[in-house]
Amino acid sequence: MGADLCATPASAAGGIRPQVGSTDRHPRFAFPAPCRYDRNGPFAALFSPRGPLDRMKTLLVTGGAGFIGGNFVLGTLARGGWRIVNLDALTYAGNRDTLADVEGRDDYAFVHGDIGDAALVKRLFAEHAPDAIVNFAAESHVDRSIDGPAAFVQTNVVGTLNLLECALAYWRALPLERQDGFRFLHVSTDEVYGSLGPVGRFSEESPYQPNSPYSASKAASDHLVRAFHHTYGLPVLTTNCSNNYGPFQFPEKLIPLMIQKALAGEPLPVYGDGRNVRDWLYVGDHCAAIRRVLEIGRVGEVYNVGGDAERENIHVVKTICALLDERRPLADGRRRESLITYVKDRPGHDRRYAIDASKIKRDLGWRQTESFESGLARTVDWYLDHQDWVGRVLDGSYRMERLGV
Repeated sequence: MGADLCATPASAAGGIRPQVGSTDRHPRFAFPAPCRYDRNGPFAALFSPRGPLDRMKTLLVTGGAGFIGGNFVLGTLARGGWRIVNLDALTYAGNRDTLADVEGRDDYAFVHGDIGDAALVKRLFAEHAPDAIVNFAAESHVDRSIDGPAAFVQTNVVGTLNLLECALAYWRALPLERQDGFRFLHVSTDEVYGSLGPVGRFSEESPYQPNSPYSASKAASDHLVRAFHHTYGLPVLTTNCSNNYGPFQFPEKLIPLMIQKALAGEPLPVYGDGRNVRDWLYVGDHCAAIRRVLEIGRVGEVYNVGGDAERENIHVVKTICALLDERRPLADGRRRESLITYVKDRPGHDRRYAIDASKIKRDLGWRQTESFESGLARTVDWYLDHQDWVGRVLDGSYRMERLGV
């Protein structure tokens, strides 16, 4: 295939493009010759008069077989307007079963692969000519990062860097009208901000103070995304969200883990005193926020997404117990709260997270639709109705044991 579409910034160095909407065409923004759109080059067929003007927009989603990514793919295809190419490595927490309802559709394609595979990512850009990228691909479990931080650096930092390098070279080769519409949306976490005291909330201006290998790796990826915008002009967007919950979440995270253990009548391990606070966000609301940012967010901006639902961990567990006692009582009549067992705290356990989501609400008009109570009830009901899915994802690689000790 002709020119290397995944040339690194060092090999494709040059001026940066002005921000979207700018009419500045000063020579200092000129592209170096290797990055100019070549009508006879490898992308020519994609940008012919019968090409992009008549085709549905294409979205490259990375990590779209995971929890948040899978919900995003399902919800976005249900809304219509995008063709989705889903790249996922199918690690333990990724499962194509989540996407069974959309397999075989003309507007959906699944690709099994790693974001760190430069040749594969380069080929996907060339074959599918995406109009935008949404990067969900990440290792995300704090306890696993304590056990083995190297995998988190490899995926979250090195993998994101590879995506950025490939996206930059691809974007620079686009004709100007498509450059202005292209977006690279990076999905991140509020854990990059560290831990809060009893008052206050994280805003987009909060300093980064990550306390776990996981959050440190996500912080590094956030900084790379910012740097590629400010250094090279790549049109990026970043979202930092609070704790998600909802359908299709792998049962290593607090809410699905407690649901599964409580259903089985097993002890419910709660770290420390159980008073750690998280701001809970229903995954459907988070995905709606991501779509809003993708469609009308301002290039280069960061948007915090939270659920305005701060709850202590022990409150979350007790609420799950009450919901299950009502829906599926234990045969021996015990109340599930009696299963709660306090265990040694996680190393470096952040005390409190809380998100100030006023910016995305004010500037983009996003609002969450689920309260914590309604969202948790929906989630419990989903797991009760989909125990077959849980059984398939628990294939022997994870036995709901404690990690990170």
